[in-house]
Amino acid sequence: MSSDRVRQRNLSTVLSLVHRAQGASRSQLTQATGLNRSTIAALVGELADSGLVVETEPPASNRVGRPSPVVTADPSVVAFTVNPEIDAVTVGAVGLDGTVHRRIRCETDRVPSAAEAVSLAAATIGSLASSLPPGTRAVGVGVAMPGLVRRDDGLVRLAPHLGWVDEPFVDLLQSATGLPVVAANDASLGARAESIFGAGRGVGTMVFLNGGASGVGGGAIVDGVPLAGVDGYAGELGHTLVNSNGRRCHCGAIGCLETEVGQQALLAAFGVARGDDDDLDALLASSRDSAVLDEVTRQVGFLAIALRNIINVFNPEVIVLGGFLGALHGVAGDRIAELATATALPGPREGVVIRRAELGSRRLLIGAAELAFAGLLADPAPVP
Repeated sequence: MSSDRVRQRNLSTVLSLVHRAQGASRSQLTQATGLNRSTIAALVGELADSGLVVETEPPASNRVGRPSPVVTADPSVVAFTVNPEIDAVTVGAVGLDGTVHRRIRCETDRVPSAAEAVSLAAATIGSLASSLPPGTRAVGVGVAMPGLVRRDDGLVRLAPHLGWVDEPFVDLLQSATGLPVVAANDASLGARAESIFGAGRGVGTMVFLNGGASGVGGGAIVDGVPLAGVDGYAGELGHTLVNSNGRRCHCGAIGCLETEVGQQALLAAFGVARGDDDDLDALLASSRDSAVLDEVTRQVGFLAIALRNIINVFNPEVIVLGGFLGALHGVAGDRIAELATATALPGPREGVVIRRAELGSRRLLIGAAELAFAGLLADPAPVP
C-alpha cells in the first residue's frame, strides 16, 4: 500500500473515531489505533489545519504528568438534512460533532408532491444557511425518506404514503441547492444514528423500529454493519404480518404491522388531528382516558407480534423503538417485552433487550447527517 493510501486510511480512522466518540484525547486515539504518539499528533494537526477537528485542553485533574489534549470534530462543518412526511417537511443542520444546530418542521396542509417537497426543503436550507454562524461549511444534504430508495442513484422507487413512485428527488434537490445530496430509507438512518450515538451504542447486532406519520419502518445493524440488502431496500419491517384477519395494506397484503399500529390512530384517540413525537409522548404520559388505554393495549398487542418475529429472525442483542413506538414503550415497556418474548424461541429471546430510542426527534436528522458525512469520513480532504 502506498504512503498516500496509508495516510488517507489513518486520517479516516482518526476522524471517524473522534466523530463517533464525540471527542477523544490524543492518548485515547493512540491506544485505539495502535499508532505512535508522534503519528497521532501529525494526523490530528493535519485534520485541524483542514478545519475538521479542534483541540482543547482537558479539564484539570489530579493525575501526574501533562494531560493529553482533547480532540473533537469541528461543529462548524455541517450537513443539512431533509425528512419529507405526509404532513410536513423537516429540515435540519447537524454539525460534524453530532450537534443539531437547528431543526425546522415545515407543516403542510396536504401531502406534498416531490416537486413541492424539493421547493420547500431548498428554501428552508437557504434560510438555515444564512442563519448559521459565519465560517460554517456545508458538506452536503442527507435525506431520510419514508420509502424505498435505490442505493445506486437515490431514486425514490416508492414512498407509498406520499404517493411518490420513481421520483428523482435526490437529483431535483441537488439542482435546487447546488449541494451534493444523498438519500436512504428513514428508519435505516434512524438505526444508524441510534447505533452510533444512542440506545444501540456499543451493540453489535440491533434492530430499530421507527414509527412516524408515514408508517412504520425498520433498520438492522448486524455485527456492527448496517444491513442494506442488494439494492438498499432491506428493513421494511412495517410490512411484516401481524393480523391475518386485518385490513388490506397499501402494499396489497393483509394485516401488515403498520395497518394495525399507527400514529394517526393514537392521535385520533385523543381527538387530535396531527402532532409530532414530542406531542404524542406528552399526551400518552398524562392520559388516563379508557379509550386511549384501549387503543394503546390494542397496538401493543400487535407490536409485540412483530417484535417476536424480529427476535426469532434476527437474534438481536437490542431492539430499539423510536418515534410513536418509543412513546408506546414509554407507557407500556414492560408489557411489550413480556408479550414479545412470551412466545419467541427460547434461544433468541434469551438476553434480548427492548428499549426506547435515546435520540428522540433528532434521530432522523442525525442519521441523515451521517449519510452526508460518510464521504468526508472516508476521505478527510480539506473542506472547501
